[in-house]
Amino acid sequence: MAIGFIGLGNLGRAIANRLIAENEELVVWNRSRQKINGIKARVADSPQELINEVQIAFICLSDSHAVKTVLEGEKGILRADLTGKILLDITTNHFDSVYSFYRQVHEKGGTYLETPVLGSVMPASSGSLTVLVSGDKRSYDTAKPLLDKIGKKIFYLEKPSLATKMKLVNNFVLGSFMSTLAEALVLGEDIIGNKATVLEILASGAGNSAILKAKSEKLLSGDFTPHFSMAMIHKDLQYLDDLAKSENRPLFNAMVARELFAKSIPAGMESLDFSAVYTILREL
Repeated sequence: MAIGFIGLGNLGRAIANRLIAENEELVVWNRSRQKINGIKARVADSPQELINEVQIAFICLSDSHAVKTVLEGEKGILRADLTGKILLDITTNHFDSVYSFYRQVHEKGGTYLETPVLGSVMPASSGSLTVLVSGDKRSYDTAKPLLDKIGKKIFYLEKPSLATKMKLVNNFVLGSFMSTLAEALVLGEDIIGNKATVLEILASGAGNSAILKAKSEKLLSGDFTPHFSMAMIHKDLQYLDDLAKSENRPLFNAMVARELFAKSIPAGMESLDFSAVYTILREL
């Protein structure tokens, strides 16, 4: 049976193509039809139509507002009969929003699972993502063979909102480390005048990391075509701030990073890859 896929942005497209490469038949929907071009899948006219054709569907959208719209819209998912159906939500949501998604889908007879992923376009294309899962164990067991096709590691956390919260914790490290690497590159470049040498030194020392490996070419070339945008990391750090406040815990490093990525908005750079924070810091 075909698998549904809603949301074909940079990450969603990579995951959808990975599933197709793994011999899955897909039915897809995206708000902008242009982003469907080149994907070898049947195209549904609405989320409602899509969910009527499948038993399992992925959702990979920009934020919780987008998920809410796809669920509750005029031809949204909740307009369909969800009896026995499973929704796998890859979106990095607000940790509070997922509770209403669980409830709404359950009331229509379906199951909602949080399945946010760690990693971006390149690991998605090779099936090397890390997947965090919360929700019903039986539905997780049913969906796991599909998740194994996109993820090298899967962490089942069961309790609703835990997967989303840990995704935000992970992106705390992602955002703050990317901004630190970018600032170190700016400083090192000012000292020795050679960006490539600075990157090589960082990669041989304390900067050695998956993040630097993934972003070195972008930092060197200045090609900030997005894999994961400045707008998305800024949104995630805002959600993280809400999470920290709900836990009565102050955040320090994450909030500095959030303010740096926020500068991309007035600069018109929010759609660039988040490694373009280097440019923000260079201009400062």
